[in-house]
Amino acid sequence: MKLLSIAELETLAKQPGEVCVSIFLPTCHAGMDTQQNPIRFKNLIREAEERLIEHGWRSEDAKNLLEPVRELDEYEFWQHQSNGLAIFRSQDFFQYYSLPVDFTELVSVSNHFYLKPLFPFFQSDGHFYVLALSHNLIRLLEGTHHHIEEIDLTGVLPSLEAVLRFEEPERQTPSHTGTPGATGGRRAAPGGVTVFHGHGAGDEDEKENLSIYFHRVNEALQELLKAEHAPLVLAGVEYLLPIYREANTYPDLVDAGITGNPELLSPEELHTQAWEIVEPLFLQAQQDAINQYRELLGTGKASNQITETIPAACQGRVDKLIVALGQQQWGTFDSDTQTVQVHPNAEPNDEELLDFAATQTILNGGIVYAVESAEMPDDIPLAAVFRY
Repeated sequence: MKLLSIAELETLAKQPGEVCVSIFLPTCHAGMDTQQNPIRFKNLIREAEERLIEHGWRSEDAKNLLEPVRELDEYEFWQHQSNGLAIFRSQDFFQYYSLPVDFTELVSVSNHFYLKPLFPFFQSDGHFYVLALSHNLIRLLEGTHHHIEEIDLTGVLPSLEAVLRFEEPERQTPSHTGTPGATGGRRAAPGGVTVFHGHGAGDEDEKENLSIYFHRVNEALQELLKAEHAPLVLAGVEYLLPIYREANTYPDLVDAGITGNPELLSPEELHTQAWEIVEPLFLQAQQDAINQYRELLGTGKASNQITETIPAACQGRVDKLIVALGQQQWGTFDSDTQTVQVHPNAEPNDEELLDFAATQTILNGGIVYAVESAEMPDDIPLAAVFRY
């Protein structure tokens, strides 16, 4: 699965274009239910065409714009889906992501891409990683509350053999790389598998070799996960975990880990154990943000006013933003005067202001908690905590 990074979110947010089409589709990835995917897909494309016509496009031009999207509808495409499909199309841009996020069906046609449904993936819906370490295999898995999926590490992680190639021969651990076949109904690892053989937990040479190798693995993951704030859970035989922790520099590695041989655990079993570790962290972080907002409201360090929050988000002043997923507020933001106009209904060239505020917060290093309306403090669509 392709990673949706902060850098790619920034690319989406900065795409110029008079008309930007955003399509979000919940997808089934197993069993007979996968037959519903292309039916829903066609319905949403039809809706997108109708929205384009409402924006003044000729029917033929609308069909032509969406033709690259329509061409995705092939049998093989639907065999490689996650929980949700996000598609972004403008005259000069086309990208799609299969993500472990349960999207609600949605089509947006505006002067910018609609990104708010993506925000739970970055922060608030239990987005986390599991790094599974064993003597035969290194796997990186990406999960949310309801789903977990292995990330293809082909070309990302170096082999132990490559890392130790220039070490003293007598200190090298015999090693090779490969992709073992799936056993017990489990998939083979998607790539980047490292196989290494040593003499056990008490062998000092092996510990030193592992330390050298884990430093390189950490460097590779730092590059892969740069700008991420998602928790990382380690899974592995108990003596491997402290060796990796000593090498780690990823700031969101959690203290608790999954002990035992992760080769014996399916992704679903790893998900169950990892979720028990990370769920309290997510709930506490979200509640802490709400409590902080309530404590600071009225002091100038917090706001529930969209006209105050959007300029602050663009200036990089928003540290935490709690925003309602199911609500929309339309209007415009003038970057020259730093003023916001809110409209009761969408007008030509309007922004969806909640989406805009959340996007700017993430792009400027803040944290967004995109929650259901019932979870919002004080029955409001937006709550912000300022850095200053």
